[in-house]
Amino acid sequence: MPYEQSMMEIVFLVEDDPDGGYTARALGESIFTQADDLKTLREMVRDSVQCHYPNEQSRPKLIRLHIVRDEVIVS
Repeated sequence: MPYEQSMMEIVFLVEDDPDGGYTARALGESIFTQADDLKTLREMVRDSVQCHYPNEQSRPKLIRLHIVRDEVIVS
């Protein structure tokens, strides 16, 4: 049985969705989810990570959300 080393952390890039709400994309993994608010997005991200890593031993121990917002101001 091969030894699987677990990741300590997985990072998600969180951005405003142009259609409203938020999107979250894992860096370095094929995981994507979206939600209408940040509270729901946190739940969706956690659920997505658990589905992507069904083996708890290989699942990242921490999930980091890097929230990026563009702000436009008038000069």
